[in-house]
Amino acid sequence: MTPPRSRDSGAGSGRGAGGGRPGGSGGSRSGGGRSGSGQGGGRGAAGAGGRGAGGRGGAGTGGRPGPRGGAQGRPERPQRGSSGTTKRSQPTRVPREQPAPTVDVHDPDGVRLQKLLAAAGVGSRRVCENLISEGRVEVDGHVVTELGVRIRPDQTVHVDGVKVQLDESRVYFAFNKPLNVVTTMSDELGRINIGDYVKDRTDRLFHVGRLDADTEGLLILTNDGELAHRLQHPQYGVLKTYLAQVRGPVPRDLGRTLREGVELEDGPASVDSFRVVDSQPGKALVEVVLHEGRKHIVRRLLEAVGHPVLSLVRVQVGPIHLGDTKPGKMRKLNKDEVGKLYTAAGL
Repeated sequence: MTPPRSRDSGAGSGRGAGGGRPGGSGGSRSGGGRSGSGQGGGRGAAGAGGRGAGGRGGAGTGGRPGPRGGAQGRPERPQRGSSGTTKRSQPTRVPREQPAPTVDVHDPDGVRLQKLLAAAGVGSRRVCENLISEGRVEVDGHVVTELGVRIRPDQTVHVDGVKVQLDESRVYFAFNKPLNVVTTMSDELGRINIGDYVKDRTDRLFHVGRLDADTEGLLILTNDGELAHRLQHPQYGVLKTYLAQVRGPVPRDLGRTLREGVELEDGPASVDSFRVVDSQPGKALVEVVLHEGRKHIVRRLLEAVGHPVLSLVRVQVGPIHLGDTKPGKMRKLNKDEVGKLYTAAGL
């Protein structure tokens, strides 16, 4: 009767305590399993004949190495699901951010920044120093926090994102153009023009945009060419607001029609906003807001939809309101108004 196999390790483990298949000095299959340790491990210990020790995990000598070697066998196969590499992954190096180049806006021959800000009406010298220290002042697009910085008046300065005009030679006025005044600074035909109202001034002013002779209301007068160009160019979308008295009654869907666009002889045109301010028998007062700058654009639009203009007044350009300025009079814009004009024009 053949005894059952034993999985105990010890001397004579493997498939024979002292021999291989067959032969050796112990030709029976006694001993431990296939991974025994000690003498005679593997498929046969170092006996006469057999496969030598060190087979499948054994540590003996002689014979051929086993297929799942130990120290001198084949390398172990990678476990299922692994990448098959024993090399450690290297951490990804994050590239260093290059520091922004330092721009020096200081001009040794200039004027202290806080002094120029105070002269421009931003506030007292102490208030301007606090604005600088708090990082709320930019010069040429760069934040300045040092109180000793000197700059030139022609450099670009923003406080809280609003441009500050440091050039004292630049002037800005809101002028209420009366009826029957042509929008020119001089007229060869001898008609009353805007130049007649500013002829006593030594600085050279020009008007921003135009108004028809039979249209009254707000005109911006200035000697700032860059701002004037942007305010009247439709690319920058500066809105103009008009009050027009038209023949009534006005249908409810007139605003939608004007916003969707009307085909004119020189191409389609539309308004940005439209509302009825007041309505009386046979006429109505409407507000028209648009950024178009074509000639007679408001009159042509309203006439195209069947409501000819009886009278027309421009009451607002961007953030500047006509207010209570009387016809033929003008008022100087304050610092806040000039800053808002620059913002509206994208400067």
